[in-house]
Amino acid sequence: MRAAHWIRVDTTIHEARDVSAPNTTIDISTLFDLRGKTALITGGSRGIGKMIAEGYLQAGATVFISSRKAAVCEAVAAELASIGPCHSLPADVANPEDRARLVATLCERTDRLHILVNNAGAAWGAPYETFPEDGFRKVLELNLTALFFLTRDLTPLLSAAGTPDDPARIINIGSMDGLKIPTVLQTGTFSYSASKAAVHHMTKALALELAPRHITANAVAPGFFESKMTEGSLDRFREDIEGNCPLGRIGRPEEMAGIAIYLASRAGAYTNGAVIPVDGGTSVT
Repeated sequence: MRAAHWIRVDTTIHEARDVSAPNTTIDISTLFDLRGKTALITGGSRGIGKMIAEGYLQAGATVFISSRKAAVCEAVAAELASIGPCHSLPADVANPEDRARLVATLCERTDRLHILVNNAGAAWGAPYETFPEDGFRKVLELNLTALFFLTRDLTPLLSAAGTPDDPARIINIGSMDGLKIPTVLQTGTFSYSASKAAVHHMTKALALELAPRHITANAVAPGFFESKMTEGSLDRFREDIEGNCPLGRIGRPEEMAGIAIYLASRAGAYTNGAVIPVDGGTSVT
């Protein structure tokens, strides 16, 4: 009886393995596929925005890029169109009239938006004693206020694209400086650091507000990548910046594209309200 009992148990386990194997739901071949999706990337003509745009196009998405300078936006869209369908929608998203025009134009071009990347941003550095009020307001208007109102005005398009299994995605570009006060460069970026911390917090508020509409919201907190915004700091302090990073270097374009593709793809469908550092560990030093 004991022998029969052990044979029976062994057979049951073996059969369970055979039955479960063909029913797996993991399909790696399409996990990061963005074919059929439409994305809008603000600040998409250079730096991090352009890195994300190129990654999305290679993953199969249709991409709209927006930036303040129309000629630059058109030229970069034409350049990226060699990879996939990329379109220019120039606008100053900090300007309410320009922002409304961007939303109206996008609504004419598509009836749904699967991915919104709020990347447009500005920085301002000045000593504490002389920091200008107009510079402080400019940073907050673009980095935080414009982000909120553009997201709000595009929510109908996002909601039209989202489903319970495949929600629409909002990806806000914050900063490691919104996680930890920068101490290496001492550049007096008071409004920038505060605005990015607010972006991280706003992302969590949007995640709760919009989840019932099948829209997720997450933030990426980059460290140093090659961009117009970081050009001056890297020219002067690259050795210090890289020395302060546990990995000893700045970020590479594919590393920014990779996190953005993850958050926009089926792989990231269940990630909501997260703030993900992509800084080589700098924010935890």
